[in-house]
Amino acid sequence: MDETWVPDDAWLGTETIRLLDGAALSLDPAGGFRWLGDKGRPEPGRPRPLWITARMTHVFSIGALLGRAADAARVDHGLAAMLGPFHDAEHGGWFPALADSGEPENTAKTAYEHAFVLLAASSARIAGRAGADRLLELATQTVLTRFWDENAGRLVEEWDRSWSRLDSYRGANANMHAVEAFLTAADATGDASWRERAGRIATSIIDGAARAQAWRIPEHYDQDWTPLPEHNRVRPADPFRPYGATPGHGLEWARLLLHLDAVSRLTGRTPEPWLAEAAERLFDRAVADGWRAGGDGGPPGFVYTTDWDGVPVVRQRYHWVACEAIATAAVLAEVTGRPVYRERYAEFWRSARDLFIAPAAGFGWVHEVDDVDPPAQRTWSGRPDWYHAVQATLIPRVPAAPSLPAALARADATDLLSALPH
Repeated sequence: MDETWVPDDAWLGTETIRLLDGAALSLDPAGGFRWLGDKGRPEPGRPRPLWITARMTHVFSIGALLGRAADAARVDHGLAAMLGPFHDAEHGGWFPALADSGEPENTAKTAYEHAFVLLAASSARIAGRAGADRLLELATQTVLTRFWDENAGRLVEEWDRSWSRLDSYRGANANMHAVEAFLTAADATGDASWRERAGRIATSIIDGAARAQAWRIPEHYDQDWTPLPEHNRVRPADPFRPYGATPGHGLEWARLLLHLDAVSRLTGRTPEPWLAEAAERLFDRAVADGWRAGGDGGPPGFVYTTDWDGVPVVRQRYHWVACEAIATAAVLAEVTGRPVYRERYAEFWRSARDLFIAPAAGFGWVHEVDDVDPPAQRTWSGRPDWYHAVQATLIPRVPAAPSLPAALARADATDLLSALPH
């Protein structure tokens, strides 16, 4: 294929529709959304994770904002699941996964999943869906009373079911997704305190910890927020708590800082000068450490993790990292006007096309590729995650804003797909 290829708006619109249609196959009549296998069927024996149901509800809220009536109904399906079987009616909060029986697979209450419930509720409210207000009310109460640590300006990580025992671990991953959720909650409610909290999270983890670590983000901390650089060294490819630095999170954080910076442009407030600077530093570090153009004996793409000197540890290439690289390069190109980011944007899209889209045989994106036998399934099997890819097709086509759903609501979002079949 032409190595000068860059996706145009028509291609991106077609890909958005293709992804939304593929994601719809995850709908479970019993409630929520399932973990899909490579052929578009739920993987047998898999529980229904809350993070999938919440992310899919967010994704279909985007589809509803694009004028897709079927996606609006899927939003309602996701809201009903989070107001119903996933919700712990006795103690509050949400179970992280449901077994086929409908009973909780386990009962821990974790910040990661609750951040996505807040994101889903906020996106659904922006999309105008019934049920969103009630879910947003419950999510707000739970996140602020159980997870938000006002003194630390960050989220704690994990409680037991009855909220009586708090685990000592603290993590940057859940807090990163909380920044996205908080910005979307602010757009959904008009409550600026959500943006203030997002800014406090970013200041401590990025302007503090990441800046001190040469822009490699410490992911793991103890209860006093002291970094734990050796955490999970024996399980370096953990899908949620890997050892070392994660270039994909550097890219994702860089984009989120630019969304935080967009708050200033929209509200007339004086921008925080460190946000744009840190976004560029994070991007540069992630590319320098993680990007491999194929000269290391493996395929082009970003490695999953590195050590604290930038040496790759887990060399698998994951689709979500490519998606974040694409979206972040697009926003940096818009905000800075620097041609290098537009060049990187095109380069990352060509890599994603060859590595994750073309081999997917028309169904979503391949999730994981390694140096030996692509596609791989060492960490991720099947196609459980669609939200990164959907967002990568849309973020380059809308102005930088605090949240993607609000950007779509402010624009005439239906124009993004108007020339294409629904």
